[in-house]
Amino acid sequence: MIIKLDYGSQKLAIDIPEKNLLKVIQSSPVKPLASPGKTLVKSMQNPYGCAPLSEKIKGKKNICIVISDSTRAAPTKIMLEALLPQIESAGIKKGQIKILIATGLHRPNLGKELECLVGKEIAGNYNIINHDAKDRQACVNIGTTKRGTPVIINKNFTGADFKILTGLIEPHFMAGFSGGRKAICPGISYMDMFRHFHGPAILESPKAAFGVLEGNPFHEESTEIAKMAGVDFIVNATINRDKQITGVFCGELEQAFIAGAAFCMESSRCFIEKEADIVITTGGGLPLDATLYQVVKGMVGAMPAVRKGGIIITAAECAEEIGSREFVEIVEQENDLDAFIKKIKSKDYFKIDQWELEEFVKARKKAQIYLYSGCLLAGAYTIPPSTLSLVSSVEKGLQKAFRELGDSATINVIPEGPYVIPVLKHE
Repeated sequence: MIIKLDYGSQKLAIDIPEKNLLKVIQSSPVKPLASPGKTLVKSMQNPYGCAPLSEKIKGKKNICIVISDSTRAAPTKIMLEALLPQIESAGIKKGQIKILIATGLHRPNLGKELECLVGKEIAGNYNIINHDAKDRQACVNIGTTKRGTPVIINKNFTGADFKILTGLIEPHFMAGFSGGRKAICPGISYMDMFRHFHGPAILESPKAAFGVLEGNPFHEESTEIAKMAGVDFIVNATINRDKQITGVFCGELEQAFIAGAAFCMESSRCFIEKEADIVITTGGGLPLDATLYQVVKGMVGAMPAVRKGGIIITAAECAEEIGSREFVEIVEQENDLDAFIKKIKSKDYFKIDQWELEEFVKARKKAQIYLYSGCLLAGAYTIPPSTLSLVSSVEKGLQKAFRELGDSATINVIPEGPYVIPVLKHE
């Protein structure tokens, strides 16, 4: 049986023995909006939980719009093309608007990449700033959360008199769903904050997981931080498996986000009968599968679909290879994963990007991990075999899995990777 997997900008066709296949786990088909730009404007005029944008923005002189960076499939260009004219029709000039890219700890988006992100016209006519999480002078301390996180946020945002967040609502392996408050935390947060909201005290909670908001400490912390920073309006969207806009959710920070998350859950959740011996999944295709760092999301997302002691085979292009210098060092050096988890629980230990290997360990403790990545196979990295095994194709990985688990081993397939939330029916 031929199944096509999301892989980079392509579809990777793989051949699965039909007798072994339990289920192809995928999102529900959702029709794209016929006129997303018009729907966005209508939602801004009839928002969730607050007055229309045109009323709220009257008399404001300094506007900051936060947008996602290139690691997200957010329809940023479409959202800005609808949003900016609404702002300017209220008498606000281009020079009064700052567009702040929520890079978190990722690299800046410049040149052609920036033009692809926002469009050539917007890139050339607006003040666009990349957040730098390592630049303390660019951030200001505005207080401390109930859990003790120091809240140090980009000054371009805190200094504005009207603050707008844009973003994509999709399943997220720590926050339940991306979007809304995540544009602030971690999007425009200073690096010292990551020690807290990306630390084991939060991430080791079973509630810090795909599709979970109630009782999720990451969601609670990031929401508190966003409310402290002050958010006047959000413009969020959902997409289908073809990256087309399916819904728009504008308005008050929490109400618009919760409505979008509920809509996303309906299409992203896929009920399954049972765990399989083998799960074949993906990094979700571009932009998510550009680095191994991001691909961890697909591995963690496969956990509900694989039995304890099974095997997860992940297909991901990794065109930008492993990720940041810090993450490369962690992946190459930490060959004892149990010792690594003990290490990060020490108050004296903290490394940037440690949280991604921490998340990976959750999947690795349940199953062996095989990875097919043409780009990583061609690289010169030394990934410890205790972490994951590189395979030359998905089929080769499947043959290896059959040798280990037997020819009758069952298979679940998740072509969209982390964009789908597998849920066991008895749960």
